[in-house]
Amino acid sequence: MTEKDFLDEIVDERTAENPEFPQLVDAAQRRRELLRALAQKRQEEERSQTAVAAAMRSSQSSIARLESSATDARISTIDRFAHVLGYRVQYHLIPEGNSSDPPVVVHPRS
Repeated sequence: MTEKDFLDEIVDERTAENPEFPQLVDAAQRRRELLRALAQKRQEEERSQTAVAAAMRSSQSSIARLESSATDARISTIDRFAHVLGYRVQYHLIPEGNSSDPPVVVHPRS
């Protein structure tokens, strides 16, 4: 068994205070991965943060914060970011635990 490092100890302490802490960390990680993917797409398209911000009616510093994951982004902001890059975020409801329920894909109304 490997020794626990400082991060492991922090997670253990926070989990003792709030048993839902690991799920909160997991949700934050998923948001971070989505925002990193959007940042990568922006870079691949060779679009500046300033140009994307203007299209979103936002500021360059807001885009920088989104891309650095220094913020807990709202869903509407993530949707606008994706839209400006020519993408649409699709949502899935994934059952937790041992549920045999199938995932649910949330489709926009037509």
